[in-house]
Amino acid sequence: MRKIISKQKQKELDRVKQIIVGSVLIIIMFASVLGYAFQGNDEESNSKIEYNGFEFIEKDNLWILEDSFMFKYNPKETEDFSFEGYVSLLSDFQNKPLYIYSEYKEAESEIYKNLYNSVQRIQYACLNESFNLNCEESWPTKTCEDNFILIKEGEFKVEQKDNCLFIQGPKENLTQISDEVLFKVLEIKS
Repeated sequence: MRKIISKQKQKELDRVKQIIVGSVLIIIMFASVLGYAFQGNDEESNSKIEYNGFEFIEKDNLWILEDSFMFKYNPKETEDFSFEGYVSLLSDFQNKPLYIYSEYKEAESEIYKNLYNSVQRIQYACLNESFNLNCEESWPTKTCEDNFILIKEGEFKVEQKDNCLFIQGPKENLTQISDEVLFKVLEIKS
């Protein structure tokens, strides 16, 4: 059975409940503002590095350059795979078809996402028979007169022959090696 209370007492109890609920809401709002303030914005929390006058920003496990190029590794992380010798520059690829053969999808993806805006198209192809590649029957056969990038597992070697760029290395390092090649193609490294 409920106690009978006066209207005056009921108003006082309602007032106390309103103060408690209001205080809890104020504390929640204050805590959320503090949490947001301490969280900061995304740009402040991203890592940045400068390399040869280029600024790389890390976002979502990728290194972004000028909002146009994305790499899994930054130039400092690929230094173990630096190499001597000429490689085609971005201007050599522009507005021409680029043919590719790759034994490793992640390394191929690095090439694709960084060059697809510059080339006419990127297409799988097979390099003439002397390379003994495992090509699909539907792929066209090309020569080094065409722009061709070949990514293959093996001992570390990067080599340019005519318009063919050969990227070779241990499977676990092919993405790093591909990024190192791209840094040279984009003239970030010399």
